[in-house]
Amino acid sequence: MKLAEFNTAEPATARATLRPCIDVTRWVEAVAAARPFASRDGLLAFAADAAKPFTPAEVEAAMAHHPRIGERPTTAGTEASMSRSEQAGVDPADTEAAEALARGNREYEEKFGRVFLIRAAGRTAPEILQALNRRLANSPEEEDAIVAQQLREIAVLRLEGLISE
Repeated sequence: MKLAEFNTAEPATARATLRPCIDVTRWVEAVAAARPFASRDGLLAFAADAAKPFTPAEVEAAMAHHPRIGERPTTAGTEASMSRSEQAGVDPADTEAAEALARGNREYEEKFGRVFLIRAAGRTAPEILQALNRRLANSPEEEDAIVAQQLREIAVLRLEGLISE
């Protein structure tokens, strides 16, 4: 969608465009309400800090839509398509990496009670695995902040792919 089209879209259409980026209603509402944006860069900059900080409930709701790293969603829809694209650097045929990610995911979930989240776009499986192992040493409080930041980065990356100048 072109920025001009996003800027002039009906509020419901603007919100529907934003929702696949991150399912945090307060963020979606804030970005939609801030229209019109003078530039795509202005939109992305605003989106990076909109509705900051996310509440624990918002993070939990947004996390419900993220598959485990290494497990590509099989459902249809914009969000699933984005997730598959973002994980392009994780080759499902690399069984060694897949097994290591699965073990790391289980360990992370046992420790933190949620799936491991990282902005996977542009990262290889070894890079993701290294980050996962490093983050396993974090406290729950440290990890909460990192997850919220990763959600923001993913949202902005997705928005960048949806809106053109």
